[in-house]
Amino acid sequence: MSSGRFKGRFSGKVLVVTGAAQGIGRAVALRAAEEGGRVLFVDRADFVADAAAEARDAETAAFNADLEAYEGATAAMHFAAETFGGIDVVINTVGGAIRMRPYGEFEPQQIDAEIRRSLMPTLYCCHAALPHLFARGGGTIVNVSSNATRGIHRVPYSAAKGGVNALTQSLAMELADRNIRVVAAAPGGTEAPPRRVPRNAAGDSEAEKGWMGEVVQQVKSSTFMKRYGTIDEQVAPILFLASDEASYITGSVLPVAGGDLG
Repeated sequence: MSSGRFKGRFSGKVLVVTGAAQGIGRAVALRAAEEGGRVLFVDRADFVADAAAEARDAETAAFNADLEAYEGATAAMHFAAETFGGIDVVINTVGGAIRMRPYGEFEPQQIDAEIRRSLMPTLYCCHAALPHLFARGGGTIVNVSSNATRGIHRVPYSAAKGGVNALTQSLAMELADRNIRVVAAAPGGTEAPPRRVPRNAAGDSEAEKGWMGEVVQQVKSSTFMKRYGTIDEQVAPILFLASDEASYITGSVLPVAGGDLG
């Protein structure tokens, strides 16, 4: 939860948070609203409206969009600008490994699906937000990457998140003279409530369950703290990067993974 120190930190700001129906994205959007932001919750899950409604005494809206399609990204940014009069901050949290398996076990279409899930929404939303940030005279983009750019059994996901890091650094250099900061947080393993929409709609095979167990063991053993982080431990650095407190930080990827730099 937000402390009194941060109350009003996003007062006067319009934030678009993608992947806001559940997990880290939902928690980021709710806390941004609690801290005074006017927040658009974006997700392809219908229950994103339920998440937005949880932000009592705050100005929020919800928008359904499939951000794996460019049209979804442009529609979401247009809706935010029309609803709130502009956009100041975009926080891209959409992503997540669909399958856990050794790379040689991936089928070609599964590789493509991982890239679509964990790179394209961020790539598209950054592009779709630019006209609105230019109109505002500046702003901030926070991309949620992962420390799993180094890890086992999710090579396509790792490649997608490596792409998010490269996007962050290159776009930050390109946009600095337009008064736009581009930064990223790279969470490690995070304890979260059960997903209402599963990461793999087809379900995991017995082999995949075993490989998932190996991933969990690798993630915990790679951290100095030997544990997963909490949702709150991920939300705080993301919103710090989004805030004016981080005004001299751009092009940086901040690992939030108990010492595992990825």
